[in-house]
Amino acid sequence: MSTVEDTLARIYTINFSKAWLTPKHKRTDRVINMIKEFAIKHMKSSQIKIDQELNRYIWERGKTNPPRKVRVRIVKDEDDQVIVSLYEDIVIESDSQTKTEPLEKVEVKDDIDEIEEGGAEKKELK
Repeated sequence: MSTVEDTLARIYTINFSKAWLTPKHKRTDRVINMIKEFAIKHMKSSQIKIDQELNRYIWERGKTNPPRKVRVRIVKDEDDQVIVSLYEDIVIESDSQTKTEPLEKVEVKDDIDEIEEGGAEKKELK
């Protein structure tokens, strides 16, 4: 079993915009190959395994409409075995809830209406 010291883990965002240059019915196949090529280039190993969860995420929308980009976690063991998996952010929920208080009510004076009405009466008198 490999220890933490023996493994190398990195998080990447892979953009698949070049997959749209291939024929429509080959896009998802091209995306899978792009993931493997990316892992070979950045982790310097040819033994690449794609996690089942990542594979399902890529194929979820069918063969012609893969995602445009994906965030992955790439882990390299001491045996040069590279595993590419889907990266998920961990959401930490805090126990304390923020309380919102209503704003203080601002009193609007009706002096403006009285001034406008008074001005209109003066014009009528002239």
